[in-house]
Amino acid sequence: MTAPAIELKGISKSFGPVQANKDISISVAPGTIHGIIGENGAGKSTLMSILYGFYKADKGEVWINGKHTEIPDSQAAIAAGIGMVFQHFKLVENFTVLENIILGAEDGPWLRPSLSKAAKILDELATEYELNVNPDALIEEIGVGMQQRVEILKALYRQADILILDEPTGVLTPPEADQLFRILYRLRDEGKTIILITHKLREIMDATDTVSVMRRGEMTATVKTADTSPEELAELMVGRKVLLQVDKVPASPGAKVLEIENLRVTDDQGVERVKGIDLTVRAGEILGIAGVAGNGQSELLEVLGGMRPGVGVIRLNGEPLPLTGPGSDGQSRRAAHIAHVPEDRQREGLIMEFYAWENVAFGYHRDQAYQKSKLLMDNTALRQDADEKIERFDVRPANSWLTAKNFSGGNQQKIVVAREIERNPDLLLIGQPTRGVDIGAIEFIHKQIVALRDAGKAVLLVSVELEEILSLSDRIAVMFDGRIMGERLPDATTEKELGLLMAGVSGEAA
Repeated sequence: MTAPAIELKGISKSFGPVQANKDISISVAPGTIHGIIGENGAGKSTLMSILYGFYKADKGEVWINGKHTEIPDSQAAIAAGIGMVFQHFKLVENFTVLENIILGAEDGPWLRPSLSKAAKILDELATEYELNVNPDALIEEIGVGMQQRVEILKALYRQADILILDEPTGVLTPPEADQLFRILYRLRDEGKTIILITHKLREIMDATDTVSVMRRGEMTATVKTADTSPEELAELMVGRKVLLQVDKVPASPGAKVLEIENLRVTDDQGVERVKGIDLTVRAGEILGIAGVAGNGQSELLEVLGGMRPGVGVIRLNGEPLPLTGPGSDGQSRRAAHIAHVPEDRQREGLIMEFYAWENVAFGYHRDQAYQKSKLLMDNTALRQDADEKIERFDVRPANSWLTAKNFSGGNQQKIVVAREIERNPDLLLIGQPTRGVDIGAIEFIHKQIVALRDAGKAVLLVSVELEEILSLSDRIAVMFDGRIMGERLPDATTEKELGLLMAGVSGEAA
């Protein structure tokens, strides 16, 4: 019999009092796509970081192609034929694609021969695996889909036969995700072994041959994908039955909360990103904004949230909001009862080096309840408030003294959502609410959004996930190239029609 490409035996790893992995054993057959799923904080990324040499296991063994292998660092992992594409890419933004490919794998002190050799190999790899990318482009100038290709090419350039991908579609549009899986199928057919870490059950069902389920640091099951179902996997992940569809009653829209007229927004390079749009959001409804990333949705949220100036008219409960100058900042927006969950939690929603209890208060730290005096904040009150929110929103670990960077992506998102929703806003702006979030946390976050709507609040939702837009929204507006292509009711449209509108096809043609 052929030896497993990867075999982990009795792997355990603790970080202080938190045990991330508990006596985990797993076997991955060569030439297969093996999925690993679990809630955020289940220990998936820790396990793969041990395999890649980022962490050292407290106990256990790693076997590669039937041989016991010590992996003290990532160089040893690369030497063993393992490559890893992280959820947050490890690229130098002001370097070219080619320079990133050879970084750390140069042939000697002179770069020119290394670059020349890499250019030839890169061209061969790009052709063989349909990973076409401009080798001379700067990383900061290409999209996230192309950046992910660069990460895969980095691993292949180092002759990886085993490829680990951690939440690879978390920042991709649906077409980019489809292209990625076509690439993975080709890699598998060429004999590569792929480990796919994802929280998206549809991707697991469509892409993998075998799937292993983790829960709270333990391996709970390994099954053939063809022999299971999304419902069974969700229950194995969470330990209970999970609603895979949003459970909500029809909306009862009330008065206009948000009115936008002829809004125009220009980015930092002078490019007009929002081109004269009109929108209305009423109390007690969720308006979903669908569209491929980069078509003005981000800039729309930033203007409404006080992060960017704009031109036009915005009214909240009938009162105009300043779009430039005094009163147009985020603090003023919060004072006007607008809450904002930004699209990028790590760059815009959290300060990663600060404690969870500090992050729970950001933007609201001047509230009277947190003030001990005119000069001093009441840290005891801040921490108590944070602990209560962490408990209500099931943030794991339930420790407000951990820094934000020590939480998984889904639990980071819960911290941001808890901070904003708990303020009982008149208008909630929420961008990519479940990006990189597991099925249990998705269900929880969706319930919080619907509960806010049912309490008579207005919600403006931006998501690149069409399934999320269709299931959460009461009305859908589609953006393309900074304009509204049309509005639809979820039960009177299809993903195909929305996809055409997202591609710029007019409403009549769609």
